[in-house]
Amino acid sequence: MRDLGAGLGHLIKGQRWVVRHGRWFGLGLLPGLITLVLYAGALVGLGFGADDLARWATPFADDWSSPWLGLLRNTLTVLVFAFGLFLAVITFTAVTLLVGQPFYESLSEEVDRAEGGKAPESGLPLWRELWISARDSVRILVRVALYAVLLFALGFVPVAGQTVVPLLGFCVTGYFLAEELTAVALQRRGMVLKDRLVLLRGRRLLILGFGVPLGLAFLVPFVAVFLMPGAVAGATLLARELVGEESVGEERVAAVPPPPRP
Repeated sequence: MRDLGAGLGHLIKGQRWVVRHGRWFGLGLLPGLITLVLYAGALVGLGFGADDLARWATPFADDWSSPWLGLLRNTLTVLVFAFGLFLAVITFTAVTLLVGQPFYESLSEEVDRAEGGKAPESGLPLWRELWISARDSVRILVRVALYAVLLFALGFVPVAGQTVVPLLGFCVTGYFLAEELTAVALQRRGMVLKDRLVLLRGRRLLILGFGVPLGLAFLVPFVAVFLMPGAVAGATLLARELVGEESVGEERVAAVPPPPRP
């Protein structure tokens, strides 16, 4: 339980960091705004087309009597939109990070300098970093899609589909949000996707404490845009804890062996 609180603490500290450094906060809004406009249009289109999709997917129910026909198609419509919203929350971070890659790299480096006095660098050219980020994001999205399909199917289970499944969905969302965000700092430390996933699995509660509240906040319109700069800053602090790096000002007590007895 301590890790849950520590993860939330990193999220809050990240937001405080960008508020104290207003220039970084202001510049960080642009990539999120661009992505938000694209996603808002897609979700509006999905909202208008979900009914038609539900009818297309259930031609066998055309002759069903009321209320079963309406119950089936209304439930499917809600699940389709929820599925789209789930994917939007997950992919928003990946797309925003890709759009704002140069800025978020600089922001993460600045947090490292403020906390540790130096910032690790990957040494790779920008095009190579963009390629690696895009490739890893696709790999993560494939994993997310598999979870989404499974949760979508479980959503039809009575009671559990309306209680346990949404909770699991928030956990999956938060976990992979944290992975995408910490990747900015961990890639600069030379960690590939496989190693990052192993590292995150070792501190699941810490990751969920950071990612789940952020995922819930991202469900509120426009909030994701304003939280993204602080989320990158907080994820850098989280990455520093994951790899065991201490911040400037933290005391490191060296173990001094006792003098030999005469």
